[in-house]
Amino acid sequence: MTTGLFVGRFQPFHMGHLATVKFALKSVDDLVIVVGSAQKSHEQRNPFTAGERIAMIRAALKADKDVDVCRIMTIPVPDVDVHSLWTRQVDMLVPAYDVVFANDPFTLLLFRERGVKTVEPPLQERSKWMATEVRRRMAEGEKWQELVPAPVARAIKQIDGVERVRAIAQHDHVHGGHHDHHHNHHHHHHH
Repeated sequence: MTTGLFVGRFQPFHMGHLATVKFALKSVDDLVIVVGSAQKSHEQRNPFTAGERIAMIRAALKADKDVDVCRIMTIPVPDVDVHSLWTRQVDMLVPAYDVVFANDPFTLLLFRERGVKTVEPPLQERSKWMATEVRRRMAEGEKWQELVPAPVARAIKQIDGVERVRAIAQHDHVHGGHHDHHHNHHHHHHH
């Protein structure tokens, strides 16, 4: 029995993430989806709460006939101030694992430095672009739905997520983007 971690922020969970879940499930028995920056929400890069993100992920996976949800667990993990300690926090909060998947090279580096086996999913760059692109399209009133699984689009609609993303973008624009820097500056590149 092998267990993999798929680490990300999932802001929101998009088609690239879904593809990575399927890719990971080909090589591991069980997959733990680690929702990073769990304590963050209502920021431009982190608009959704951990609870909202977990609900989106669950809805997307349950609706997909190619995914066996019995093999998947989703666990939120907050950030810590010291990057190198973050993987220890993960260890404490998730079951034992054999391999880590992530779209963020920095995250993979943190695990690799501890001798953990890491895998870069295919289309990693495209997946990183996609999350930013979904948020940008929401903020600017463009069509974003095709970038996420249909259940995620529905979940976002239910919580009025687009309105939230727009409000945050306007707030940042008015305030020069500084309102969240005091607790954001050290984590701009995490997962």
